[in-house]
Amino acid sequence: MNRLLVFLSILLSALSTLSAQSPGLAVGWEELTAPDFAKAVKQSEGVCIIPMGVIEKHGPHLPLGTDVFTSREISRRAALKEYCIVYPFYFAGQIFEARQQPGTIAYSPDLLYKILDETCQEISRNGIKKILLVNGHGGNNNFLLYFCQTQLAKQKDYVVYIFNSEVDAATQKKIAEMRKTKTGGHADESESSVMMVVRPDLVKIDQATTQSGEDQNRLQLKGAYTSIWWYGKYPNHYAGDAKDANPALGEVVLNQKVQQLSEVIKMIKADNTALRLQNEYFQDCLK
Repeated sequence: MNRLLVFLSILLSALSTLSAQSPGLAVGWEELTAPDFAKAVKQSEGVCIIPMGVIEKHGPHLPLGTDVFTSREISRRAALKEYCIVYPFYFAGQIFEARQQPGTIAYSPDLLYKILDETCQEISRNGIKKILLVNGHGGNNNFLLYFCQTQLAKQKDYVVYIFNSEVDAATQKKIAEMRKTKTGGHADESESSVMMVVRPDLVKIDQATTQSGEDQNRLQLKGAYTSIWWYGKYPNHYAGDAKDANPALGEVVLNQKVQQLSEVIKMIKADNTALRLQNEYFQDCLK
């Protein structure tokens, strides 16, 4: 219970401001008045994004909330292009691999699941039946796939989707040409460039070289997986070299994801098949 209270306390104090508004209605759930929320549900065609991340170290130069800041900004921009509701600052994700680092918030597995499950239930209770998870943290990937698959454990009146971002070939080539470094994956040149666009006031790029982001390759297990793999590679919780990060690169990375997400929102609005098949599946289970 204490950990749940901590989550709620940080959630309320960490709500980010969605300064750019759609005409007439805000996209941020927390910015809507109660009467406007009812209008937003209708205008969104029942679609809500949960932009997800964690609170974790991002090298020595980026803020702990980087993943949530970026996933929320991508969601905000996409929602302004194709209107939907964007859920508040959601940071309850899987981050056991960084518990040794200062500032990490790592909830227990059952609480992680329960918070997300009840959040989806509450979103549905408010009349929204299409919930899109937009993940900004690699450590959430397997957890969210599991969560999504377990939606078939019990019949629901809503559908959970996961946004799968894929960089198109042209953008991938442009990013490669703009990058000065070739390795990375966490707080690296690309992610730091995005944060220079999203929250430049929180980026301390002069500190990017004070710790190493090199792969230390301390664990070599070909054909096998173990949970300590990330720590074996990047004990500083920093993968890459961010010293050459720049906002121009950040805009390219950001805009590609925004465009793709806006198209996915539109597609989900038009989707009447997923819920029908879910209901059909549960009817088949009763036979």
